Amino acid sequence: MPQPAWPKQSLTFGLFFFAYYGYVGVFSPFASLYFAQRGMSATQIGVLMSLMQVMRIFGPNLWGWIADHLHARVAVLRVTATAATLLFFGMFFAAHFWTFFWVMALVNLFTGAQGPLSEALMLTEMRGDLTHYGKLRLWGSVGFIVAVTVAGELLDRYGVGLMPMIAFVMLGMLVMVSLRLQESEHVHASQAVISLQFILRQREVIAFFSSTCLMVAAHAALYVFYSLYLEQHGYSKTLIGVMWSIGVIAEIGFFYFQAPIFRRFGVRRLMMASLLLAVVRFVMIGLCAESLTGLVIAQLLHAASFAVHHSSSVAMMQRWFAGRLQARGQALYTSISYGIGGSVGGLLLSVIWDRLGPQSVFFSAAALCGLAVIAAALSLRWQTFHSRQS
Repeated sequence: MPQPAWPKQSLTFGLFFFAYYGYVGVFSPFASLYFAQRGMSATQIGVLMSLMQVMRIFGPNLWGWIADHLHARVAVLRVTATAATLLFFGMFFAAHFWTFFWVMALVNLFTGAQGPLSEALMLTEMRGDLTHYGKLRLWGSVGFIVAVTVAGELLDRYGVGLMPMIAFVMLGMLVMVSLRLQESEHVHASQAVISLQFILRQREVIAFFSSTCLMVAAHAALYVFYSLYLEQHGYSKTLIGVMWSIGVIAEIGFFYFQAPIFRRFGVRRLMMASLLLAVVRFVMIGLCAESLTGLVIAQLLHAASFAVHHSSSVAMMQRWFAGRLQARGQALYTSISYGIGGSVGGLLLSVIWDRLGPQSVFFSAAALCGLAVIAAALSLRWQTFHSRQS
């Protein structure tokens, strides 16, 4: 049976993911170190880093509605990328918590459009078929690993104060790539509203989003505190960058072989395996801070806790959010999982870091993943029951 054709904008999608996740690869691992150098407390750092997720609660749905209303996803991607780049310039002049707060809030409001709208654009061209999804999405992982590795080396040589300049350059690249994008067939939001409301009332959908929300909340332990955790145990910035890179190399491996792995094991088994292995991963990080081997093994599990979980979630959403609901489904997934989950997780784990200590953050993350296992199991059980009733 012949495979579906590659999307006509495959090269541009690959470049876009490379640039966007390259920016993430500079900012997410090293921003907490930069804020610490600028005198921010652990709680303030937690608040600032959580803004990356808080703005995802509002941004994706706002930009998704505007893109649908104007019939212009690509235009929205270009405008928001440009606005984020210009606003990020304020990072060079910020000196106090509230200045950093507003820069982070505004920049992340605009970058919140990039992930869901670009993926919705690509999935629309793919017509919901995920055969080539992994091999295109992996270029985001490549961008992340190149950026985090190069940035780690540069920051060790010249100091963490260089971080904003490197991130600014990556945002500039994102603007340039966005100019290459072309509009795909538009999804009319007005035709989807009633169906969307009906879908969101289904218990299996509620349980699914509860699970993804908990999973992303747990990963706030990585995105907010992993670099600080390693630095406290004496690891260099270069080695911190290498540790992040190991995780991303593992996810690249999965994305490349995603199609045959999905055919062999199925979405449901992979979803549950990703959640259970996430529990193992966070326990290992908490226990193995002094063991480089243990930390490396935990980072290799990023293939499961992020890549397998993300792809399984996207595949599962095709059951409810295909066709006219594609863009809205992606926006909701980003807003609920990364927005609400990431925000609550970041703030909750910040309090735990201050009151119970760094190690407790990762044990708490493991507990959140355990709750995600329960929610996902309920969702899958109810989906099976619903299918039998249909």
